[in-house]
Amino acid sequence: MARKDEIQRMRDVLVIRRDALRRALAGDLSLLSDLQQQGSGDVIDAALDSAQGEINSQLAEVESRELGSIEKALEQMRDGSYGLCEHCDKKIPLARLKALPYATTCIECQRLAEEGRLEGAGDADWSRVLDSNNDKDVTISDIEMDVS
Repeated sequence: MARKDEIQRMRDVLVIRRDALRRALAGDLSLLSDLQQQGSGDVIDAALDSAQGEINSQLAEVESRELGSIEKALEQMRDGSYGLCEHCDKKIPLARLKALPYATTCIECQRLAEEGRLEGAGDADWSRVLDSNNDKDVTISDIEMDVS
């Protein structure tokens, strides 16, 4: 199949995923709003609501980032720059685009960026992943509370 046909197929997949993410984000944000508005019955309910709110917030953040990447890919399709590596301007192989339709770099440039050897590749924010390794281990005694 020609590259142009494959890109059209990927566009269709991206549009479907974009629409699904928009719906999911609307639901996540609505749920967050509902959790904030409803009163908690007791301490345990408040803790559960807080945990659920944090999970929904993080999920919305991940979905929002993916949505942004998809929007960028669709814009690149419109302006004709889709499938070109942002760093070396070579065509990104179709196999990579099929695996990750919103990829903006070829495999080699991505590898160099991950190794920190690519100029101007500091866009990725890995601080959250790195910071999570520094979180102390939590034991059950740390979270026990007196509810009497």
